[in-house]
Amino acid sequence: MMGEFFSNIVEVTGFGLVDWGTVLMWVISGMLLYMGIFKQYEPLLLVPIGFGVLLANLPGAGLAVVESNMVVNPDGSLMNLPEIASKYGIINFLYYSLIKSGILPPVIFMGVGALTDFGPMLRNLKLAFFGGAAQIGIFTVVILAVLMGYSLPEAASMGIIGGADGPTAIYTTIKLAPHMLGPIAIAAYSYMAMVPVIIPAVAKLLMTKEEFAIHMKKMDKQYPPKNEIKHLRAVKIIFPIVLTLVVSVLVPSAAPLIGMLMLGNLLKEIGPNTARLADAASGPIMNTATVFLGVCVGATMPAIVFLRWETIGILVLGLFAFAISIGGGILAVKLYNKGAKKKINPLVGATGLSAVPMASRVANELALKYDKSNHILQYCMSSNVSGVIGSAVAAGVLIAFLG
Repeated sequence: MMGEFFSNIVEVTGFGLVDWGTVLMWVISGMLLYMGIFKQYEPLLLVPIGFGVLLANLPGAGLAVVESNMVVNPDGSLMNLPEIASKYGIINFLYYSLIKSGILPPVIFMGVGALTDFGPMLRNLKLAFFGGAAQIGIFTVVILAVLMGYSLPEAASMGIIGGADGPTAIYTTIKLAPHMLGPIAIAAYSYMAMVPVIIPAVAKLLMTKEEFAIHMKKMDKQYPPKNEIKHLRAVKIIFPIVLTLVVSVLVPSAAPLIGMLMLGNLLKEIGPNTARLADAASGPIMNTATVFLGVCVGATMPAIVFLRWETIGILVLGLFAFAISIGGGILAVKLYNKGAKKKINPLVGATGLSAVPMASRVANELALKYDKSNHILQYCMSSNVSGVIGSAVAAGVLIAFLG
């Protein structure tokens, strides 16, 4: 009788469903939460993602995101959202309504736009090109992943990690390889959190002490810019409108990301008349979207999905894409300097990532270690914010060809 009693307890509770994979996923969840809470690495995203991983691996709770073939009716039609909510619960309702539909990444981009100042880039347009050079990591890893046996859509989803832009990586993966969403999101945001480690490591490998010490302000005094923007406010208002038109015509698939990014920026630049809208875009709307995005992405990672060899490949290739993007920006500046009188600190190229403004702050701190008067933050921001645009355009190109 006692044995039957304890057997019934095990069946009623989740203890009978706990295996080594579940425990390992609890450990991974704990690591993500530790990084977000105590190390303060991208806490706004690593905390919800980490908790989402925990929810997905609660035995018997049914809080993991189910695969797409599970939301198909017997007649082959897709379940509607109330049916998904009724059968699979709130997490799947949120995932299929907000994530699978591709809604949340552009909404977050609108908030990013409302927080972004394109002024430094517009004042130093020449430096913005190095943000484009840094996208080399994306396409390098696409080629490598294909050679390793991944399909082109999967390779593109891994390569986009090199853009160091979480929403862009998620949006691209949703469109091209949704089954890889969880590992790619983890890799993208984990490596973004490790920017203070990765940028110095790559920079010290590729740069000399003399290059670290290139003083941008002294270069400006020695070779002053020939043209200055006289009506900067007007230019900053016109810029998001014109860029949206140009990019959307050339790469229509990038329009959802670029359009929402520029809408948020336009609301910010107009000033007091739209300040409430800009505050809403960068505040409550963005914060709500971030919570749902993080939890739902984490919930795509039950042990049976995450603990595969391809996950290790994603993490390794993602790190490689990240490092190549940083190195590509640095090498582009070094190449430019060979034929230029007015030298540019290669750290400007290292910030051609979308990790704004963390990458710029890290590069600035590195420059100050070699010369305490060498403040290069405003120059780095030129490349940094152009990297946001570059990664979104790169994602649009990949989706256009492979989606």
